[in-house]
Amino acid sequence: MSDVRLTTGQALVRWLQAQYSVRDGVRRRAVPALWGIFGHGNVLGLGQALAQEGEDLPLYQPKHEQSMVHSALGFAKAARRLQLHACTASIGPGATNLLTGAATATVNRLPVLLLPADTFASRRSGVVLQELEDPAGGDLTVNDAFRPLCRHFDRVARPEQLLTALPRALRVLLDPADTGA
Repeated sequence: MSDVRLTTGQALVRWLQAQYSVRDGVRRRAVPALWGIFGHGNVLGLGQALAQEGEDLPLYQPKHEQSMVHSALGFAKAARRLQLHACTASIGPGATNLLTGAATATVNRLPVLLLPADTFASRRSGVVLQELEDPAGGDLTVNDAFRPLCRHFDRVARPEQLLTALPRALRVLLDPADTGA
């Protein structure tokens, strides 16, 4: 057996394409599509991975981050919570535009997987959040605003964290009683 080397984005895209839900004997793709507005923080990771590995994961590109989350929620509702869409946005204002949809999803028990970009793991680049980060705390980003709005929150800082983060997230997303953002 040969090793397969993937970036974090490539592993995420491959994993999403391989997930299914089954109810009443009917098998469905759990995440049949992804919405995205790419910018700093997600274009070279997830954007590149979609181009390279995402042949079975269509990408919808809206004009505004809020509209993509609300469209994803409409899909989840129409799919009776048996399928969901993922949404990605760049760090900073792009990510904050996802917050209203996150709250709506959680309050209404609608599944949506939010993948906002975050800071570089090394933090060497300095300011990447368009001046929205807390200058007094290097470990705090605008993405921490998702914590009270989401049923499940996890920050993936290292590729190996996907091995536990993704199954945990999907368990929450596919549980009709406990689902949300």
